Formats: sequence, structure tokens, C-alpha cells
Amino acid sequence: MKKVGLLGGTFDPPHNGHLLIAEEVRQALGLDEIWFIPSYEPPHKQQARTASKYRVEMVQAAVRDNEHFKVQLIEVNREGKSYSIDTVKQLVEEYPNVDFYFIIGADMVEYLPKWVQIDELFELIRFVGVKRKEYKLESNYPIIEVNIPEFAVSSSMIRQRLKNGLSVKYLVPNSVIECIKENRLYEEK
Repeated sequence: MKKVGLLGGTFDPPHNGHLLIAEEVRQALGLDEIWFIPSYEPPHKQQARTASKYRVEMVQAAVRDNEHFKVQLIEVNREGKSYSIDTVKQLVEEYPNVDFYFIIGADMVEYLPKWVQIDELFELIRFVGVKRKEYKLESNYPIIEVNIPEFAVSSSMIRQRLKNGLSVKYLVPNSVIECIKENRLYEEK
């Protein structure tokens, strides 16, 4: 049975921290692939600032150098708010021979009880919690823990650096920097 990790997010923009998490979890759990799932509109955050078309383009550029990384457009194609339970149900139905692992940050673990239909979600998929220094992975749910090297980068930090005219080299893949420049993303309007 194929083993696939799912890494969702707004990816506004995707950065090397996302790629590091994906690769570390893939190696630690012996996963065949990691599917990056850009959200159209996440239920727990404000809407992304950048149109999904550009975020998809950036994610595709970010993952193209890793043969184990793919982009899954299930949530973008569905449009509107996507809850994890809807996405996972659809993936499990479409890919019956795949064992899925849902990758979440340690900061999300404590919010799991608030997720829509969380108990049903745990029956369909395994959760992987990526450990961060400032968060403890304490949960009543069975979470597979994976330690990753500390790399403090976030999409909001990248947007702020771009807004201030600072370099994002080594924080974001060069292919993503090219997309940002080409489409004039994150510039002051």
C-alpha cells in the first residue's frame, strides 16, 4: 500500500520551512510521497491574501525539484472553505490503495478537539505532529511525533520581508522568488 503524507496550507508564499517539514516527515516515516494541498479558503484563518492561482503556481515551483513531492488541487478546485474531513473523505474514496498521513504543526495539535468531525477524521487517517521547541505535543488523540531541525521561518515573515524590500533568498526556493517577481506579488498596491 502506498504511503502518502498530506501537507495543507495557504502557502502564501510557500517557503523552505514547508519543504523541510515535508522531507523530514517523508524520511522519518518512510512515506512514498508528500502531497501539498493549497487551500482555497482555510476554515481557521483569514482568507489568503494572494489569489489561489498564484499560490498554486508558487507551490508547483517549490516542489518541482523533489520527485516525492506533488501538488494536490482538491481544495482549490472545490473552492470555498474546505474542512479537513471533506478533503480526507474525498481522497480516501478516490485513492483506496493509499495510506494517508495528515501532517500538522505542533501548534495545531492542541486545537484538534475543535476540528470539525475530528473523531471521524481519526478513523480515516493518521496524524503526524511536527515537533517545535516552544510547543508540547500533548493530546488525547494518537499522534505520530516527528522531530525536525529548528528553522524559524513563516509565510507572514516572508511577506513582511518582501514588503520591507529585504531579501528572502535561502528562506524561499529560488523558483518561488522567480514567481513572486514575475507576478509582482506582495508589492505595495
